[in-house]
Amino acid sequence: MALDPLATVADLEARGLAVPAEEVAMVGVFLEEATAAVRDAAGVPISQTTSTVVLEGDGGQWLPLPGPPILVVSAVLLDGQPLTGWRLRSDRLWRAGGWSPGDGPSEVTVTQTHGLPAVPADLVGLVCRIAAAVLVHHRAQPDGEGLAAKDVRSERIGDYAVTYGDSGRITEIELPDYLREQLAARFGGGATMVRFR
Repeated sequence: MALDPLATVADLEARGLAVPAEEVAMVGVFLEEATAAVRDAAGVPISQTTSTVVLEGDGGQWLPLPGPPILVVSAVLLDGQPLTGWRLRSDRLWRAGGWSPGDGPSEVTVTQTHGLPAVPADLVGLVCRIAAAVLVHHRAQPDGEGLAAKDVRSERIGDYAVTYGDSGRITEIELPDYLREQLAARFGGGATMVRFR
C-alpha cells in the first residue's frame, strides 16, 4: 500500500502559494517527489504504517527496530521460524536468549505497526518548501528548463552576465547533506535495517 505524501496541495495553499486548477496534478507529483526525498533521508516511512522488516540478529538480548515509534509488533520470525517469548520495550525487542541461536548472525523478520499518526508541522513545511521551489522554477521556465536546479553565484545586469556554481545538485528536490543527517538522526533510520516490505 502506497503512503500518502507528507504534504498536500492544501498545505501549500495554507502557506500562501496559489495553485491554479491546471497545476494541481503537477504539484501533486512535486509533493510526492519531495516526500520521497524526505522519507529516503529519514530512512523510514515517517507516516504510520504496517511494515515487515528484516534485521540482522546477534547474541544480544535487545534488537532495535527501525521506524520509531513502534506501536505494535504482530509477528517475529527467527531464521524463518515463528518466535514467541519476546517483549516490545522502547522501540526495541527484548528476548532472554538473544537474537542468534547459533554461532553467527541470524535473520529476524518483524511485522510491525510504526510511525507517526500525524506528520509533524515542520516536515509538512519542509515538503511544501521543496515542492514550491520546484514549482517556482517550473513557472519561470515553462518549457521544462525550469525543472533543472541552477545554483546562481553571481549575476550582473549591465551587459548581462550570470555565474553558476557547481553544487552537484541536479534538482531542487535533492536534500543537502546536513538535512539528510538531521532527518536520519531524528528518525533513527537505516543503520540496522536490512529492508522494508
